[in-house]
Amino acid sequence: MKFASVQEARDFLEQNPDIDAFELFILDANGVPRGKLLHRDELLAVYESGRPLPSTILGLTVHGEDVDNSGLVWDVGDIDCRAYPLAGSLVRLPWRKMPTAAVQVCMHPQEGMPAAIADPRHVLVEVIDRLKADGYHPVMACELEFYLLDQKRDAEGRPQPALDADGHRPRGTQVYGLRELEQIEPFLADLYAACKAQGIPARTAISEYAPGQVEITLEHGDALEAMDQAVRYKRLVKGVAHAHGMQACFMAKPFAEIAGTGMHMHVSLADAEGRNLFASEDPAGTPLLRQSVGGMLESLLDSLLLFCPNANSYRRFQANSYAPLAPTWGVDNRTVSLRVPGGPANTRHIEHRICGADANPYLAAAAILAGIHRGIREEIDPGNPVEGNGYAQANELLPTDWLTSLRALEQSGWARDAFGTEFLGVYLAVKRAEYRQFMSEVGEQDWRWYLNQA
Repeated sequence: MKFASVQEARDFLEQNPDIDAFELFILDANGVPRGKLLHRDELLAVYESGRPLPSTILGLTVHGEDVDNSGLVWDVGDIDCRAYPLAGSLVRLPWRKMPTAAVQVCMHPQEGMPAAIADPRHVLVEVIDRLKADGYHPVMACELEFYLLDQKRDAEGRPQPALDADGHRPRGTQVYGLRELEQIEPFLADLYAACKAQGIPARTAISEYAPGQVEITLEHGDALEAMDQAVRYKRLVKGVAHAHGMQACFMAKPFAEIAGTGMHMHVSLADAEGRNLFASEDPAGTPLLRQSVGGMLESLLDSLLLFCPNANSYRRFQANSYAPLAPTWGVDNRTVSLRVPGGPANTRHIEHRICGADANPYLAAAAILAGIHRGIREEIDPGNPVEGNGYAQANELLPTDWLTSLRALEQSGWARDAFGTEFLGVYLAVKRAEYRQFMSEVGEQDWRWYLNQA
C-alpha cells in the first residue's frame, strides 16, 4: 500500500496559503465518505504519522449507526486505527464558500488494524495484486448516471427535477437532448472546471433516459486510479450541485415510473507493457475476453450484493429499461448485462451494466475483477452472445430482492476466497443490520409492494 509523501502536503500548503480547512475522509463499505474537518496546522502531522480514526468508522450502517456484531465496536473498545493520505488526493474544493481542501485517507495495513480489514479500498488492491501476479493489469473506467433534483419537494412531498435555466421544470425524457445540456450549462461549466482542478478526467456528457438525468463518462486507466477518481468525482458532483441550489441523486431507482440510475463499469486487461489483451478484429474479442465474461457470469449471483447493495437497488431491474434483467452477454447490445462495445480492435473491452449508482466503486470493481480472474483460471466458456432483444430471450432472471443477494454472498465460498473472510464478516454484519432495520420499518407486506413499484 503506497501512501502520499510529506512533501506533497508541504507543496500544497505553500501553493494554497488561503486554505485553513481540510476535509479528511475515508470511504466506508456503503460508499459513504466519513471523516473530520481539520485546521491547516493539523495537516502535516497526518502525512507524517497518520491520523487516528475510530475502528467503528468502517463498520457503520448507511445511516451512520454502529453495528454491534461487526467486531469493530465493543469487542475492540472502539480502538483508534491509523489512516494515511493517498497520493494525489489533496485537492481544493472549488465550490465551497470557505476556502477548503480535501484529502482522502486509507487505513494502514498494520497501524490501521482492526479497521483495516473492513477498508473497501484494501479489498480492491488485493484483487488487483493477484491479477498482476498472473500478468494481467486491469484497466477500467466508470460511467455514473445521476439525477439533478430540486432541493425542495413538490406539493405532495415527492422529489422533483431541478428547474432548468429557463425557469421551467424538465418533464420529457429527451434522451441525448442537446437543449437539455444547454439548460444546465452553468452547472456543467462548474463541474468540468472542478474536475480539471482535481485532476479527474471527465469526458462526454449526455442527457440520459429521464427528465433531469445526466451521465458523464470518465477516462479509462489503471483500475485502482480509475476507482479513486470515481469516488472523488461522486463527491464533486454532489458538492457542485449543492452550490447551484440542486441535489445530485445517485439512488438506484428514485422514481418508480421512469429510468433507474446505473454505474456502468468498463474493463479490459493489459500486459505489463500496456497492450490490450482483449484486442481483436473479432467483435467478440479474444478467448481471454470470453473467459472473463464467463467468470463474471459464473460469479454474478455471489457478487450481486456488492453491485446492488440496498433495498432500492432491485427496483431498477425491469425489462425494456436499459437496465439489466438476466445473466447475459452480447456484442454491441444494450439489452444484456455484459456488453462488448464495438469500435477499433485495440479498444475492445467489456461494459459491465449491472451496478446501480448506489454501489461502492471499490467493491464493485473488486467483484468484477475477481470474477474475471476466476473465468481465466477456470477457462469458463460464457456460451454464445445474445443477438437481438436480450429482454425477450431472458430465461434466467437476476434476483429482484435484497435478501436473496445477501444470502448468496453469505453462502459463497468463492467470495470468501476472493474478498477475505474478515472483510465479509464485517460487510455482511452491516448489511444484515440494514436489512433488519428496513424490514422493521416497512414490514413483509409493504416490502413486497415496495419491490413491485419498479
